[in-house]
Amino acid sequence: MKKVFLAILLSVVTFSTVNAQKIEKKKVFGGYVFSQNDKTLTLSEMQELMKNNQEAFDLVKSAKSNQTWAMILGGIGGGLIGYPIGTAIGGGDPEWVLAGVGAAFIVATIPIAKGFSRKTEKAVDLYNADQPSVSSNFQPQFNFNLKGMSMGISMTF
Repeated sequence: MKKVFLAILLSVVTFSTVNAQKIEKKKVFGGYVFSQNDKTLTLSEMQELMKNNQEAFDLVKSAKSNQTWAMILGGIGGGLIGYPIGTAIGGGDPEWVLAGVGAAFIVATIPIAKGFSRKTEKAVDLYNADQPSVSSNFQPQFNFNLKGMSMGISMTF
């Protein structure tokens, strides 16, 4: 009985280490959505996954920086465009120069956002290339069973 339990435990450990999951990418409007095991990943989660692959880790870190700058510049641009529009709706005399400057900020955000998409895509490709190509959907569940004077462990997969 001990040998059978040890063999089962050893096979579960082996399958779980061999079953390193790749990150899947799905093209959406404006870039990609990354997921692993049907769970959408954030940049921080991707960064945590890629700690062991230095090149992919550095790319995700750089992409995270790009995303931050794109959000800051895009927010400033949106505010500069929104202020004159709000003034015009309110019946005041809008400063359309501010809207032009805001549009320039938004245009400057485009290459930064594209760099973010390109870097994250490349980082995922590097990470996936480093993972073993054999994948398995072996995900056992163990149950502890008690019935009368007997007890046991059942494995469902």
